[in-house]
Amino acid sequence: MSTKPDVTVTVIVYNDADRLPRAVASLREQTHANIEIIISDDCSTDHTPEVARQLEAEDRRVRYLRLPVNSGGCSAPRNRAMEIARAPYLMFLDSDDELPPRAVELLLEAHREREIDFAMGQVERVRVDTGRRTLWMPDLVAERRTVEGIDAEPRLLFEHLSTSKMYTKDFLDRHQLRFPEGIHYEDQLFSAQAYCLAKAFTIVPEPVYRWYIEPFAAAGAASISNQRHKISNVRDRIHVQTLIDEFLVSSGHAGLREDKDYKFLKHDFRMYAGDLPFRDEDWIRSFAGAVVPYLESVSPAALARLPRAERVVIQLLRDGRLTDAQIAARGMGHGVAPRETVTDGTGRVYWGARIPVTEQTKGELDLSDEELSTRPFTTAHFRHEITSVTAGAPGTLDLTVRTYDPGRQLAVGPHVAAVHIAPGGRRHTERFRLDVVSPGVYEGSVRLDLSAAELPLQGFSGVRHPILELEQDRQRNTGLLLAPLEFTPLTTVLRSRFGVPHRVTVEPEGRNSGRLQVRWAPVGAVVKALRPVKRRAGALRKLALR
Repeated sequence: MSTKPDVTVTVIVYNDADRLPRAVASLREQTHANIEIIISDDCSTDHTPEVARQLEAEDRRVRYLRLPVNSGGCSAPRNRAMEIARAPYLMFLDSDDELPPRAVELLLEAHREREIDFAMGQVERVRVDTGRRTLWMPDLVAERRTVEGIDAEPRLLFEHLSTSKMYTKDFLDRHQLRFPEGIHYEDQLFSAQAYCLAKAFTIVPEPVYRWYIEPFAAAGAASISNQRHKISNVRDRIHVQTLIDEFLVSSGHAGLREDKDYKFLKHDFRMYAGDLPFRDEDWIRSFAGAVVPYLESVSPAALARLPRAERVVIQLLRDGRLTDAQIAARGMGHGVAPRETVTDGTGRVYWGARIPVTEQTKGELDLSDEELSTRPFTTAHFRHEITSVTAGAPGTLDLTVRTYDPGRQLAVGPHVAAVHIAPGGRRHTERFRLDVVSPGVYEGSVRLDLSAAELPLQGFSGVRHPILELEQDRQRNTGLLLAPLEFTPLTTVLRSRFGVPHRVTVEPEGRNSGRLQVRWAPVGAVVKALRPVKRRAGALRKLALR
């Protein structure tokens, strides 16, 4: 191996002694071996220093750098490592993640093919709790190509990770490009700057980074991106957006503002909006106070590119209709109708129970193009909400369901509905009657017998969400079955027809639209009756037990 390394990979770490060896091992096992590994420790207080020094002693490619004071973020440890890096190419790795074996080889090869400022590849996301693997922003990195400046493909602003890229050190030094210290979401600003400053960069359609996602990590150990419940997290993200906006102007890239705003609305804001149904009133008020002023500066053209359901949520927040915003947020991305609509004298249809006053609100809450009353029945938008959940006979649930039909697609009178669930690939169906409560509103009760659902011979482990089906004039329409946002989860152990016992848990989904969720897991003991598990704070009511 030559004296000078080809690539320096910086591993930043803070109080992560247990996972640090895995990250470093992924570097030591790279197919391109001539690398420098800098462990940059943000003044850890656990036994990270001992682990890092042991790794340094085991491999002469490893160097240990310890910051004298904790910086509280990712920027300072990366920047300090950049100051001592010896290689002409730089990469970054977090201590809880890994590089796939060929990551360095693939990106270095792209640099050696032609002169570019950085190379980037696919990011593989791994759910720690389930092991499920997906690709981050796969459509952006599906094709190998060299991009001659970000103006040629502004949609790449969605791929804002600094860790999926290999940079030339000369490019970073020439532009004095460093990670902003003292703020969170530093990747977004750093990447926006790199995109704008780069004359050319190459995309490699192969995995170069393995990102471990731990959605249920303890609050103290959760990553910054998993701390959306903190209002400070919202403010940090907004602050970074303003810094990016200022940079776009100062660097002569103001023309990218619409694409950058669309990325913010579709990615950053959308994550918080999806959480709105599960937040309390004080949190939503604080959230609106932090985000609405920035929304007023967003490009109208970017806003117009959003689906109508997302624009409705934004406008309701702007108007201070916070409870309505929660209701609307449960329908984003799923074709879920509002509970009600109102029509003005011109025939325009608006979200909610009152005709908007301002022209802006009229424009954003106008659902006329959704054609709620004229869509084909198979694609019609309804809203199915469970208003109560109780334990019935052993293995059964008694549900009260309310269906909203704001487009008046259903004929006046009672209707037969069906709830379907298929834990083993074979659908189990329970039919029930929906009666008219008021114009456009129907209600009925159904008993869902989970013990009657057929499971495979080998058993079943997984999650299923029941759906509700309506039928009219021999046409069928299926939709989500929204659960109460909070109720005491229920658990039981039931035997399949092949004698395999399964623990079955019924609970609200707790994210996205908040569907009713049923989980199966094979176990070795049999319990006869449904019973509530650990009670959630603020549960609607204690469920009846029998």
